Amino acid sequence: MASVVSNNSKVSEVSNMPGHSVVLGVAGGVAAYKAVELLRLLRESGLDVDVVPTKSALRFVGEPTWASLSGKPVATEVWVDTHEVRHVRLGQHADVVIVAPATADLIARAAHGIADDLLANILLTARCPVLMAPAMHTEMWEHPATQHNVALLRSRGVVVLEPDSGRLTGADSGPGRLPDPHRIAEAVHDVLRRQPAADLLGYKVVISAGGTREDWDPVRFLGNASSGRQGVELARTAIARGAVVTLVAASLEVDPPAGANLVRVRSALDLRSAMLEAAVNADVVVMAAAVADFRPASKASSKVKKQDAVSDLTLELIKNPDILAELVELRAGASPLIVGFAAETTNSAAELLAMARAKLTRKGCDLLVANDVTVGVFGSPDNAVTIVGVEDFVVEVPRASKAVIADAVWDAVSVRLASQTSA
Repeated sequence: MASVVSNNSKVSEVSNMPGHSVVLGVAGGVAAYKAVELLRLLRESGLDVDVVPTKSALRFVGEPTWASLSGKPVATEVWVDTHEVRHVRLGQHADVVIVAPATADLIARAAHGIADDLLANILLTARCPVLMAPAMHTEMWEHPATQHNVALLRSRGVVVLEPDSGRLTGADSGPGRLPDPHRIAEAVHDVLRRQPAADLLGYKVVISAGGTREDWDPVRFLGNASSGRQGVELARTAIARGAVVTLVAASLEVDPPAGANLVRVRSALDLRSAMLEAAVNADVVVMAAAVADFRPASKASSKVKKQDAVSDLTLELIKNPDILAELVELRAGASPLIVGFAAETTNSAAELLAMARAKLTRKGCDLLVANDVTVGVFGSPDNAVTIVGVEDFVVEVPRASKAVIADAVWDAVSVRLASQTSA
């Protein structure tokens, strides 16, 4: 039996990561004003930040603002302080380069190696992770040229976050909105925490998260006790490791990560439809959602009132489909690689391991992540899990943050993907 014990020594606190050098590039879009908040968050977490705005960005937010918040002179021109060779030095010495907002123009120039300003030069000289947070109108984001450029950058290891959907400039609304600065800051810390972060580069990952809600009248539902935190951490970590992530989210008590393609669902049947559709083109599917095993046989069209009931209410339940088993049954060959989750109540670690192995065999998935929920897991930032796979593969992760758990899961997935590639 192969046994691996993970620990949390490789994870730094998101709120305090001193000693890292960061370049914050700001392109010329109206969302540049949000980068001011991002700069403040990065500085408060102890990061040393050099701000490099484009000429267009300075039309939205002036140089004094960037200088006062970063505590450093602002680099704007290739031809200023040429003796320091800043267009090379900044890229060489950074631990991560962030571009927020990344406009369609900046993305195009970066994709094709056009170095016509200081920021574009830095992107060419950077040998560290690069993270881009796009912001533009929907039509520009969805244009084939932009999508081609994004795919090209991702193929080179650049982490390009998916933009949010919402209100844009004017009356327009749709995908293209800059993600919330707090979530971009989380993504930056994930990238720093995972350096080097390229083992999931180019892989398409689908993750389910949260608890489903099964309505039995317009105001009441059956559901599972799940915050969705573990699924969100899995998505965040996969993005930091280079994957293109679709997050199928049922009820969440935490914010989804910046950069995921978010699909909102409510019930088990909703989640089933979304997962089966998304899994068609996926390389990895992770079923981390807490799916209700049963649903009401019928839903009342109006609220069931207590005073109208002549006796205690009897609610007829029917089984929900086994989504994990369906995903396994419908896949073609070994793709996608499928990871299941199991929440169990056990009396010992040995019993949990036995349950996990039995469920792995029964479901037919490639990996199964089991945890004992009798010790207060739901809503907690921490967990302890046992990851099992075929050929007696076992990874035991003692109690640690769910970010550590996510890394352990992806480490196991990465081993499996590598073995498939070499086979």
